[in-house]
Amino acid sequence: MLQSPLFMRIFAIMNYLAHAYLSFENPEMLVGNMISDFVKGKKKYDFLPGIQQGIALHRAIDGFTDSHEITRQAKAYFRKDYGLYAGPLVDVVYDHFLANDPKQFPGEMLASFAEKTYSQLGPFRAVFPEKFARMFPYMQSQNWLYHYRFKEGIVNSFAGLARRAAYMSAPAMAGRILEASYLELGACYTAFFPALKDFAFNFLQQLLRDPDSFNFVG
Repeated sequence: MLQSPLFMRIFAIMNYLAHAYLSFENPEMLVGNMISDFVKGKKKYDFLPGIQQGIALHRAIDGFTDSHEITRQAKAYFRKDYGLYAGPLVDVVYDHFLANDPKQFPGEMLASFAEKTYSQLGPFRAVFPEKFARMFPYMQSQNWLYHYRFKEGIVNSFAGLARRAAYMSAPAMAGRILEASYLELGACYTAFFPALKDFAFNFLQQLLRDPDSFNFVG
């Protein structure tokens, strides 16, 4: 997940479901986690402390994910055809498997989680960065968080990445790679996500114990 500043400007965050879920139902933390890639430099200090902490949490999650050995294994499936774009593709793939993970979203919990997320974000519209403010109505009306569940939704996300990336290969191959390596990529998610969830929870607890500890992130 962690890429160069230019790379992140190209993609913003496409793995919204993981960042929403790893906010642990804290509304201000959720806002920061969702808007982080639209907030540059000292602009983070324009927000409430809880939102600032959410920005820090987002960036810590990105760093942990991108540096993890299992993520490097997952990116290898896309590396030949997509080079550095393998990272954002894997982020989206992780969201797909998260959306279908019965341990995290049993039964119809994903649908209710998505609606709760939109309702928690809504009251903060006035502080959204401009680009996220323009995007949020589409996220909500098209229910992006829920549609990560479907392969069609993931393929559409791949196409969205390609539209934002000047040098990314056509997204059709990414869909074929996902289909051909579905079980292997699912195994990467299954092996990785519990470690990410534990990391994010522990990082959040540190932020809550020591609110100034986020200053070293971002």
